[in-house]
Amino acid sequence: MAASEYALVHGARHMRATLETWQHDPWPLLRRWLAVAAAIGVLLLCGVCVVASLVKPDLGFNYVPSLPQGSELGHIADLVGRNSIVLALHAVACIAGFIAGVSLPLAAEKRQGISRWVHERARPVAFAWVLLVTCFSLVTQTLLLGVIGSTLAESLRISPAELILLTAPHALLELTAVFLPLAAWTIAGRRGDWDQLLAATAVTVTIAIPMLIASAAWEVHVWPQLLEAASPVY
Repeated sequence: MAASEYALVHGARHMRATLETWQHDPWPLLRRWLAVAAAIGVLLLCGVCVVASLVKPDLGFNYVPSLPQGSELGHIADLVGRNSIVLALHAVACIAGFIAGVSLPLAAEKRQGISRWVHERARPVAFAWVLLVTCFSLVTQTLLLGVIGSTLAESLRISPAELILLTAPHALLELTAVFLPLAAWTIAGRRGDWDQLLAATAVTVTIAIPMLIASAAWEVHVWPQLLEAASPVY
């Protein structure tokens, strides 16, 4: 069996074994994932509030959400689709953690010469890529949402802090969902449980999808009404 095939088979087998183990008592691990992901979401919202308070509003665009007309299924699907792209990016980073922590060392053991040298040096590259993806995601989301927040707050004649408080119910749920894979990566990295990351990716993505749907439904149907009640010019 080729080294890459051996690593893949090992990963698939360990994924099944890990899922079977978690089925007996999943809540302690789920609570840790959710807590870490929610903490990242809170920090990001605080960063967005700071950026929104500092940058100039982009008044050339209208970010004010319209009041819902009917079920708005298309709008909800669009929001879920866009957030799913971010979730997929974080899930790939989680898989990269498995590759760096488990797959590459297994493959390196069965190789010789230059091929082994490349596999051994690829591990820190894979870890660096995960950290780069994480930082890129956090920075770009903070800056983009900060500009949008500044513009929306100015349009509604409310402060950025008020806007964040009104946005927090669905935004925190959404951010917790998309950061679940990275939360699993962080916890596994601290414990050295890299072989659990394939199972963690599957579980976190499965949990995140209904969370994104619930968040999008709130954003479409409830959030505009909260803004209308708070704004003197809505």
